[in-house]
Amino acid sequence: MSLKDDLIARIRETGPLSIADYMAECLLHPVHGYYTTRDPLGAAGDFTTAPEISQMFGELIGLALAQGWINQGRPERFVLAELGPGRGTLMADVLRATRAVPGFAEAAEICFVEASPTLRATQAETLKGYAPRWLHRAEDLPADLPLFAVANEFFDALPVRQFLRHGAGWCERRVGLRDGALGFGLGGEAPQTALAHRLEDTSDGDLVEICEAAAPIASALAARIAARGGIALIVDYGDWRSLGDTLQALRAHEPADVLADPGQADLTAHVDFEVLAQAARAAGCAHGRLTPQGVFLERLGITARAQALARGLSGDALEDLVAAHRRLTHPEEMGNLFKVLGLYPPQAAPPPGLDP
Repeated sequence: MSLKDDLIARIRETGPLSIADYMAECLLHPVHGYYTTRDPLGAAGDFTTAPEISQMFGELIGLALAQGWINQGRPERFVLAELGPGRGTLMADVLRATRAVPGFAEAAEICFVEASPTLRATQAETLKGYAPRWLHRAEDLPADLPLFAVANEFFDALPVRQFLRHGAGWCERRVGLRDGALGFGLGGEAPQTALAHRLEDTSDGDLVEICEAAAPIASALAARIAARGGIALIVDYGDWRSLGDTLQALRAHEPADVLADPGQADLTAHVDFEVLAQAARAAGCAHGRLTPQGVFLERLGITARAQALARGLSGDALEDLVAAHRRLTHPEEMGNLFKVLGLYPPQAAPPPGLDP
């Protein structure tokens, strides 16, 4: 039985699914889930992330983390964590770039928050020579050490619920059946406490997304940083506040129908960074101003790094480097769509590249 057959049978038996439940089944079903059955990255996969585009991304992230470590007194032991580490490429670039920072690698205890057995195996191969520790949840990260963490395209894959405003109430968008096939529908109107503040900036017919898993994860990171020190760099596509339907499916690097092939395409939604910032503040942690990825990388010196790499290149290799720099930084590519939110202790300086 395929995941689509399984979902249709479940809906017939128990009723429509929330968008969040549908996403969770598509991505993490133990047998048919997208992330549990494949390596989705690269040319042979369905999408490409910044670390796979160029080594410059991971190198600059690594040096930003190392500078934050130096700014906070070079703690003798700390957790170096990545949430959703993909193939381990970003962490490998971080560790290579920080070799020149005395004491950093020796003090680091590497932790990966990763649910996919397939990707864990790939990460272990990429990080040969190191001894990373794998965890299922951010809440399982050690709480007794400073935490220096990065989450690149992690929060966008967390399931969201969708609500359509109707007067002073909200109707939840759901996945049900239409003529025996999967289709979208709406539940009944009801007040939503979590959306009470959105009555001020929305109108009838507006759609708002809620990611219920996001705040607890941000809170777990922030609580550790507030108590023990460290920083977290959250890099993802989205904006300060959610508005509109951003649920999308990608298959073979092309947009796909969200309902067409459950478990066979990547499903994501834009990140509501306001929720992450609120969770951080509630945990006693400071956060920097939300910053476009292109601005962040330019502040860290990506153009100078690209120029240094270009000196030894020509032909196709040079063209690829120029294209990678543009893709990561240009406003019409990833430069504006992707944003960076930095978390840090209230008494510390913000992470390099970010304003308070």
